[in-house]
Amino acid sequence: MARVAVVTSSPPMVEGGHLVIARALVDALGAEGHEAGLITTPSNRFGRQGAEYLATWLTDVTQMGGRPVDRVISLRFPSYAVRHPSQVCWLNHTMREYYDLWDEFAGRLSPQGKLKEGVRRGLIHAADTYCFKHHLKALYAQSRTVQERLQRWNGVPSQVLYPPAPPRAYRCDGYGDFIFVVSRLEPLKRIDLILRALATGAARDVRCVIAGSGDGEASLRAEAVRLGLDGRVTFAGRISDDQLVDYLATCRAVCFVPKREDYGFVTVEAFSAAKAVVTVDDSGGPAELVVDGVNGRITAPDATALGEALAALASDRALAERLGQQARATAASLRWADVARTLVSANG
Repeated sequence: MARVAVVTSSPPMVEGGHLVIARALVDALGAEGHEAGLITTPSNRFGRQGAEYLATWLTDVTQMGGRPVDRVISLRFPSYAVRHPSQVCWLNHTMREYYDLWDEFAGRLSPQGKLKEGVRRGLIHAADTYCFKHHLKALYAQSRTVQERLQRWNGVPSQVLYPPAPPRAYRCDGYGDFIFVVSRLEPLKRIDLILRALATGAARDVRCVIAGSGDGEASLRAEAVRLGLDGRVTFAGRISDDQLVDYLATCRAVCFVPKREDYGFVTVEAFSAAKAVVTVDDSGGPAELVVDGVNGRITAPDATALGEALAALASDRALAERLGQQARATAASLRWADVARTLVSANG
């Protein structure tokens, strides 16, 4: 069996989905009989990306505990800059401000700032493309959305390998009377779109629980009050893993409408609890897994259309259960053992 280093980056004191994936992958590799460990590469504040890439380039991953490493599996930028003769990248995402989010990011900058960041952007593109073309035995993307970005921006092909849900004791206790939303409360997650959908006439009786925290929490709470939703929308704040499982077990369905999400664990976690997911057609990863009318609903990113889809599920328990059972079957088709075997054996 192999000795495997799973390598990712992470901003200090930030627990992102890529770390959940990294830890789950380490556990899956261990279950397959491999000796696996997690390495977190240096991470600098915004504006110090050059130093971050250089530090990662110089990070020694050829050994763990004084013994050779047989395989490196890298995840998030710039962890793929580490050098190892047998590295496979299972890409979560590159630095999105310099890729698909450039227009939004650059639009907030002064002309001088845009010029400076444009230079950095070009250097990051060049560094990423070099790593993808010259550092790897194989390149996998965690969704078609990520795959398309790699082809568009870096001109490199990749294979899609979807992450299964994080290992938790998912269950379904029934189909309750509320729609569940769980997310960081920030603009790209578009919780405001869900609030506007709940304020439409079709969704006037739909209840919703929103779990999570973030910089946008105060404004979202105020928006809910402004829209007259304070009696139907509950903000649960940051919740524990056990609370997450409980909410998934008892909700009617899950609504998840991010903008161009890389992947989004929420979808497969809801599926694992036999709950349908309502998403929108520009959500990225979620829209790849949801099949409209089969295991969830896909609508336009429009409050009226989204409100109608939520109302249909809220008023029809049998529909929610039928879609939810298909959702569970989708989740069951994604297995961590398959992911571990693929990444260990990949050789281009």
